[in-house]
Amino acid sequence: MLDIINDFLSGKVLIPLVLGLGSYFTLRSKFVQFRYFPHMFGVLQGSWRASGHHLSSFQALTLSLAGRVGTGNIVGVGIAVSMGGPGAVFWMWVTALLGMSSSFFECTLGQLYKRSDGKGVYRGGPSWYIQHGLDKRWLGMIAAVLLLVTFGFAINGLESHAVSHSLKDAFGLPPMWSGLVLSLMLGVVFIGGIKRIAAVADLLVPLKVLSYVGVTAYVIVLQFDQVPAMLMTIIKSAFGLDQAFGGLVGSAIIMGVRRGVFSNEAGLGSAPNVASVAKIEHPVAQGAVQALSVFIDTFVICTCTALLILLSGFYTPGFEGDGIALAQNSLAAVVGEWGRMFISVVLALFVFTAMLYNYYLGENSLRFIWDEPRKMLIFYRVLVLILVFWGSVEDLSTVLAFADISMTLLALVNLVAMFLLFKISMRVLRDYDEQRRGGIKAPVFDSSKFLDLDLDPLAWPPQNGCPGTIIRS
Repeated sequence: MLDIINDFLSGKVLIPLVLGLGSYFTLRSKFVQFRYFPHMFGVLQGSWRASGHHLSSFQALTLSLAGRVGTGNIVGVGIAVSMGGPGAVFWMWVTALLGMSSSFFECTLGQLYKRSDGKGVYRGGPSWYIQHGLDKRWLGMIAAVLLLVTFGFAINGLESHAVSHSLKDAFGLPPMWSGLVLSLMLGVVFIGGIKRIAAVADLLVPLKVLSYVGVTAYVIVLQFDQVPAMLMTIIKSAFGLDQAFGGLVGSAIIMGVRRGVFSNEAGLGSAPNVASVAKIEHPVAQGAVQALSVFIDTFVICTCTALLILLSGFYTPGFEGDGIALAQNSLAAVVGEWGRMFISVVLALFVFTAMLYNYYLGENSLRFIWDEPRKMLIFYRVLVLILVFWGSVEDLSTVLAFADISMTLLALVNLVAMFLLFKISMRVLRDYDEQRRGGIKAPVFDSSKFLDLDLDPLAWPPQNGCPGTIIRS
């Protein structure tokens, strides 16, 4: 029954929703992800360090990459290729390209409607902009519950299962011990809250991304003469023009979009929770940074995995096996047995940081549901650690279907809310564009020009107390 529901939601709801609204946001914003692409790097300049209790824009980027770059970039790509053929990679690209605009606007809204707790910490996300932007707290509660269940529980169990079984295949480690060590390490970081989670992400995210991209790039360079032909195979297969994969067009689209959304999370409502924590001068600047994280996730890391698999010679049409085995055997076929162990170690890094991110999403949801959830937070932390251990030793096929369903429902709630708030998003974007056209390199948000919106004056105080004043920096 779960598979039937999941197939319906993925094929009839998720695909038209993600591609349709992503296209709408892209066209209405005059292709903001292209216009702002060079600017995305400029926003990060000078934003490496945190200010007081706040996170910097760079820390928000690494924290979002901690979540986006997880099992989806290795296991998800392997599943997409094995079930949808090379053409699934093309539809992952399309999903990411349109998703960059979706992530841009959802993170802009997250920043715009964020709230200060009075102690120097910001909170925000879909639940907040649904309540304060649409005045529908009940719908914000639904989004909070879906986010909590999807990321705090279901996906953490899946992540644990993936890494424990990968370590078993590569090193012979019993999944029970892998799950126990993982739970203990996570528990230590959880106690430190968002600042400790961000500090760990600062250290591990660049390490895991650079090491993985470096090794996969080495494999790609070794067979660089085959890359143009393989890219052409990916494009042809996406439209059924390659005879070997002609019957997989439908599967390519479904798997490409489903696994693409699972990997980069654009439009899903997860990234705005961490984007809102950053201290930044204008909401649009954080939207630009988070759009960049979608690009890094899919066009860089997922593409590296896809080319690794397709160029290795191990993959053949009709391959039967899980995504972990496909990635491990593909690298081992090129560099030797150490490649299998390398995938396991990198996957462990991917999973550890992704779990920290997933945990924070659940904690943020609890803080929306309850103002002071101290006892609930303790219970939540214990339950997450138990589920992480449980996930390492159990078969999670049912949980995978359940996670996909709750993720699709979350995307439905979030994308519809974004559509209803799109006029406000465009007002904020126009304000940013006008300042940039006026020669302001780093635009500043003046809340006195948006008095009709329910904004937090502690998060966005009027600039110099003077309505309409633009501060040049």
